[in-house]
Amino acid sequence: MDFAQIVQTVAIYAIPVLFAITLHEAAHGYAARHFGDHTAAMMGRITLNPVKHIDPLGTIAMPLLLYFATSGAFLFGYAKPVPVNFGRLRNPKRDMIWVALAGPGANLFQAIAWTVLLYVLVASGVEEDFFLQMCRAGLLVNLVMFAFNLFPLPPLDGGRILVGLLPWKQAALVSRVEPWGFFIVMALVITGVVGTLWLRPLMMLTNSAIEVLLTPLRMLLF
Repeated sequence: MDFAQIVQTVAIYAIPVLFAITLHEAAHGYAARHFGDHTAAMMGRITLNPVKHIDPLGTIAMPLLLYFATSGAFLFGYAKPVPVNFGRLRNPKRDMIWVALAGPGANLFQAIAWTVLLYVLVASGVEEDFFLQMCRAGLLVNLVMFAFNLFPLPPLDGGRILVGLLPWKQAALVSRVEPWGFFIVMALVITGVVGTLWLRPLMMLTNSAIEVLLTPLRMLLF
């Protein structure tokens, strides 16, 4: 892959990725504080400063290594998770659902915002491809984070939502998977199960929903 192309791709995705992970993690912290747990606040993790949420290995080294190794065909990364003590929530089983939903919800909001910005730029006659590609990258990154984090297996947000929704006995069984959950998810990602059966269908459905939601704006601008 051409070095100049790599630099351009990194430049296009840098801002959307930083916003996506920062707002995702901060949203978890804000939600946890709202429902009674101040752990993230006391550790300075309720912030829009991306440095506080970046994991050197998961946010920088791993994605870059995979990008070069697979010529951009496969990417994976993660940020430092915001610490949440679910036992401190006012209603732990119910409130953990809202805390878990806050992260993907922030990504859904950003996906909509990047799409709105893309519409506005195109309608304004902006032809600079860099900015248009950045908007598309923002939409893609946030769709990926939204869909991937909703996969129903702990420690992902979808797993915590599932635990909160299930009766106590079944919830306890699902919770026991958490120590091995990351490795199970990675195996499912590498084998293509997550991408084929979960990620792509949910991303397509969400993207279609955003287009429907923004139909009035699109009709107004174009």
